[in-house]
Amino acid sequence: MKQPSINKLVARLRVCVAVLVLVILSLAFFSFTIQQMSSDFMQQLGIQKTDADKKITNSILGGYLDAYGLKNAKNIALGNRTAVTNDLLNYTKQYVNSAAFKKEYDALKESNKPTPQPDPETPEQFKANTIKNAKDFVKQSEELVKNSTGDTKKLFETSLEAAKKNLKDAEDPNNKNIKAYTQNYEAIKKMYAQSNETRLKEWEAQYPSNYLLYVKSRLQQFLEETKDIDFAAQLTEKNGKKIFVNKDYEGKGNRWKMAYRAGKEVVEPARAFVQQWLSEIK
Repeated sequence: MKQPSINKLVARLRVCVAVLVLVILSLAFFSFTIQQMSSDFMQQLGIQKTDADKKITNSILGGYLDAYGLKNAKNIALGNRTAVTNDLLNYTKQYVNSAAFKKEYDALKESNKPTPQPDPETPEQFKANTIKNAKDFVKQSEELVKNSTGDTKKLFETSLEAAKKNLKDAEDPNNKNIKAYTQNYEAIKKMYAQSNETRLKEWEAQYPSNYLLYVKSRLQQFLEETKDIDFAAQLTEKNGKKIFVNKDYEGKGNRWKMAYRAGKEVVEPARAFVQQWLSEIK
């Protein structure tokens, strides 16, 4: 009779681990350390503080859940889950406001800065390259004719004639393509400049100077992902798997379901914490 009870306990511990993961991220970032963490707690968790900080950085900046290496993660569930949730969030907030985290953000931002497109070819360059390419094609065709025989040679001779005609057209002072490029050069140049400006603005919007605005988007995502959770939703078992009685809930995303499994005593205080944190980010 004891074995089923143990299995249920283990299953609940796993759910609690998922809960604490959910809490910290907009479900996109993860922290599993607490403020003024004791060495005993760290031993239970099976991870060092430096690794914890690294995982916070990876998860917030990388936008993915970095839970690798948690040896004893289920032990997070021991004790008061609401209190642990607040401790976790407090530590995450503390670390996010550190110089170390900002340094990581700045490096990420710089690595994603778009490289400006060079100015388009000038009309003179365009004409010179057009003629050069045509000459190269003639030379290649001549080599093919020289090194071929029979029907293949005839085919390459036809290609050579076309290449020579193409070169003649390229050298024609009235070449339509070159004239059109020359006439539209300023517009093309302006288009390149606008493209560079647009890409730079998009980069600045994605990686604002105030890095906390980047974190803010993660917090807002958390609130969006954990709203309207029906914690009273009923489950049933089908083919050995727990599913929602309400079929609409089965269509919900994994993060919504994780919030449901986390429970009201974890999600609600987490939402309150995040809302307060958001109000402090200007």
